[in-house]
Amino acid sequence: MSRRTSEFCDGISRRSVIQAGLTGLMGLSLPDILRLKAQAASTNGRAQDDTAIIFLELAGGPTQHETYDPKPNAPADYRGPLNPISTSVPGVQFSEFMKEQAQVMDKLAVIRSIHHNSGSHRTSSHLTQTGYYLRDRQSNENEMPSIGCITSKVRGSNEQGIPAYVSLPRDMRFGRAAWLGKGYNPFITARDADRKNFEVPNLTLLRGLTSERLKDRKQLLKGFDATREIIDNNGVGDAMDQFTREAFEMVAGDAARNAFDISQEDEATRDRYGRNSFGQNILLARRLVEHGVTVASVRVTGPSWDDHRDLVKRMKQKAIPYDRAFAALVEDLHARGLDKKVMVVAMGEFGRTPKFNKNAGRDHWGRVMSVALAGGGIKTGQVIGASDAEGGTPIDAPYRPENVLAMLYRHLGIDPSTTFLDHSGRPRYILERRELISELI
Repeated sequence: MSRRTSEFCDGISRRSVIQAGLTGLMGLSLPDILRLKAQAASTNGRAQDDTAIIFLELAGGPTQHETYDPKPNAPADYRGPLNPISTSVPGVQFSEFMKEQAQVMDKLAVIRSIHHNSGSHRTSSHLTQTGYYLRDRQSNENEMPSIGCITSKVRGSNEQGIPAYVSLPRDMRFGRAAWLGKGYNPFITARDADRKNFEVPNLTLLRGLTSERLKDRKQLLKGFDATREIIDNNGVGDAMDQFTREAFEMVAGDAARNAFDISQEDEATRDRYGRNSFGQNILLARRLVEHGVTVASVRVTGPSWDDHRDLVKRMKQKAIPYDRAFAALVEDLHARGLDKKVMVVAMGEFGRTPKFNKNAGRDHWGRVMSVALAGGGIKTGQVIGASDAEGGTPIDAPYRPENVLAMLYRHLGIDPSTTFLDHSGRPRYILERRELISELI
């Protein structure tokens, strides 16, 4: 496989990732989503809190040195060529590529001591998105459900007619539902929100459909594009109940279409986030949670953060627009009074080696990584934990990705000790390691 079509060093191509996303999308059964959501509501016995999360997936594994944990006093081949800059919190420094976030550090919490034991993209991505290592290191399929899928099952959406879990522009690498069932896979936009006349195919496709038209199977099938259908045609003919009508209202009604209509955002806001895929996808994620989506994930790549060579050159392409968009999101949430309702996490699958390699890049490094959080009522304006003088291992407050997920579940009101039966009938905890990050509470 050529490097031109590969996004990561382990040979996973953009094409295969997109195909995996479309496979999950085409297996999505909206009537099943609504039916199972209704069953969950009937057994839960309490109203759900109106909370949400935005998960910024920094796919490929960003370097800690050139983002949130610069090492200006380390030897040159460790500290790298970039300079540290001061933030709005005295004594806290970021890399010079994070200058916009540096200005809103008082509204951020950065953990510099997240660690785990894997240097594999697959294993590490599965861990950071599900809380479990991937046992089959060659698999591209979820072995455990991701946080978005768990939330879709337990919580559902915050508003009727809105999907619970949306991924932009495609699902996270291991952002799918595994044995929970495809009905809990994410709703994906399948395109970047910075496209001119942006529309979501899965919504615009079904405009004009009504419950009456469901009675005519042949007429219904003519209305679908086989490459973009989001209803399992094998089940449509028999799915003439209340949930089917509600499912079509979700994709053909006004609520979801308005939520995804980024053109309703004013020009100044769109400019503030950045007129690029980073900015507009992150802006759309804010818009979605504001309209009732419970989990919005954004795959923040282009190029990926898998910087084995020419790190500074590659970082400049993505770090600057990412920095701008994340800072805009944080300010926007506060300005709109959403900073308690919405928790944001920016996390890759691992960090990078403390020392530059011969190709002016850094390699995979699970032993320490930095994670940034905002909102959700957490204590901000602080750095939690620390790495050693070269940025290679935690020396204070060592935490793991599971602890980050536990904080997200806490915000959503989901008990991570809850169990579900997998395909073998074995009860599985949402998280086996579920200690909270006490400094954030």
